[in-house]
Amino acid sequence: MTIEDYDKVYKLWTNTSGMGMRSLDDSLQGIDKFIRRNPTTNFIAKLENEVVGVILCGHDGRRGYIYHTGVDCEYRGQGIGKALVRAVLGALRKEEINKVALVAFASNDIGNRFWESIGFKEREDLVYRNLSINHNNN
Repeated sequence: MTIEDYDKVYKLWTNTSGMGMRSLDDSLQGIDKFIRRNPTTNFIAKLENEVVGVILCGHDGRRGYIYHTGVDCEYRGQGIGKALVRAVLGALRKEEINKVALVAFASNDIGNRFWESIGFKEREDLVYRNLSINHNNN
């Protein structure tokens, strides 16, 4: 994935139910910064020059974190999501990252079923906490 894909990727994200978007983090500049920091762990699936799937992933040198994964509704059930996850896991292995985590909205039934179906387990022993340090990032 490159920043040149941004407009098509952003359109897919905003048309994907269960996707939480932030004004600064998910802006062109925010995604460009993320891709530059994580140049080998972000992937898109294209069909006839249209983006039909996307996955963002970064790592801190120890653990990978998956963000903003989506497949166009018309192309679900064809293995695109699984292929994107395989690409991310392969990229993380090359960088010697041994674990990967993600956060999904509890109300995102489709997404949560997908993650569970490919082996991601819900952690009931953790509490996820968040603090916004820039109040312009809604």
